[in-house]
Amino acid sequence: MRLRHIKGAEETIAASPYVIQNPETCRGRWAEVFQNQNPVRIEVGMGKGKFLMELAQKNPQINYVGIERYSSVLLRGLQKRQELELSNIWFLCIDARQLAEVFGEGEVDRIYLNFSDPWPKDRHAKRRLTSPEFLSVYEKILSAEGQIEFKTDNLDLFDYSLESIPQAGWKIADSTWDLHHSHMAEGNIMTEYEEKFSAKGNPICKLIARRG
Repeated sequence: MRLRHIKGAEETIAASPYVIQNPETCRGRWAEVFQNQNPVRIEVGMGKGKFLMELAQKNPQINYVGIERYSSVLLRGLQKRQELELSNIWFLCIDARQLAEVFGEGEVDRIYLNFSDPWPKDRHAKRRLTSPEFLSVYEKILSAEGQIEFKTDNLDLFDYSLESIPQAGWKIADSTWDLHHSHMAEGNIMTEYEEKFSAKGNPICKLIARRG
């Protein structure tokens, strides 16, 4: 995926009060970071942050951490964050492979994966966020009762995920190929991509997975 780089994005992120600059120092200490014992939920690949910030507004009793590796994308989220009065959300500019360096064992209650890059070529399968490689990372940080929620409009990626997740020893707790017309639609918050794809009439797929 090629993104247009925004000049000065890294400098803006480095100076932002909403981004934790040395997140490895937070490992095992997120309760101290948020100054409470509330559950911690993360979105991997948060994009511009609409989904996560709306969740944070609606659920002040839950802590949220947005993960975005691309500085130019995270910059857009920071611009939106400046308009909100929130105390239960932080952002990190890191790669998802680093999650176990940032969160301790069982420290995360829920992981959201929304409209991830499908990496359609077989040789890139390990880069998919629902691959066994990434699931092994999530397993290190997710609580025993925690879960992954995955949404996509890409049918090939969804079919792949329905196979790869059980193969990695996880359980598919629920799934649908048409989220907005299913029982899983209750309480659904749409991402920017979800709004765009839904407007075109594209069905949205969703699954919930738990450790086996």
